[in-house]
Parts: sequence; C-alpha cells; structure tokens
Amino acid sequence: MISCELWRLYEADKRIQGFSPSTQKAYTLQFKMLVRELGDLDISEVTLNLLKEYLAKQSDRLKPSSLAHRLRFVRSLFRFAYEETYLSSNPSLKLREPKMDKCIPKFLIEEDVIHLKISCRCLSLCMQAP
Repeated sequence: MISCELWRLYEADKRIQGFSPSTQKAYTLQFKMLVRELGDLDISEVTLNLLKEYLAKQSDRLKPSSLAHRLRFVRSLFRFAYEETYLSSNPSLKLREPKMDKCIPKFLIEEDVIHLKISCRCLSLCMQAP
C-alpha cells in the first residue's frame, strides 16, 4: 500500500472519530510535508531509520514543540497502519519526543500585587452598586 492510500484511510478514520477541522487541516499539512520529503513510498518500505533521518533533517529549522507535533503525527499515522494490519510492525514505535525547553515562571513584584488587589476591590465595589 502506498502512502497516499494509507492517508485516505487514516483521514477518513479521523473524520469518523470527530477530529476538528483544524486538527484535520494540520494533519493534512503534516502528511504533505512527509510525502514531499520521502516520496509516495510503499508503507512497508518505511523504516525507523528513514523516519529518524526525516525528523533529524526537520530539527535544524523547527522549534522542539513543532518537531514534537510532527513526530506525534508520524507515530499516529504508522500506529494506525499497524493497528489496521496494513503493516506487520510499527516503524515509528521507538521514536522519542525532543527535549522541550523549560519555561521559567514569571513572578509578580510587590507593586503588581498591590495593583491587582486594588483592581479586585474596585471590581467588587462596582458589582455591589445598584
């Protein structure tokens, strides 16, 4: 089975599951980029190393969160192919998500806390007024 045939089945399955139009649109874009890079291969020719090479090439220009989204799509597509018995093994099974940057929490300074309290008091007074 070639990739485009798998895509038609996968996309129909996601529509039946009630995925939102925006999710479907994002998956369509991810699939087009995958096929543009790898070609419309027979899905049985796709290997873990081929997928790793594809994702490694993308990692140079993508943020970790964008790369993670692409990786989740690839895993989802090949998990579907495996579960529906179009593949005898899942080549994406051992793919791991990239390490994400840690966000440092922003703290309020004392002045911000005072402004917040004043705003809350003003709001509660306004709501009590007849």
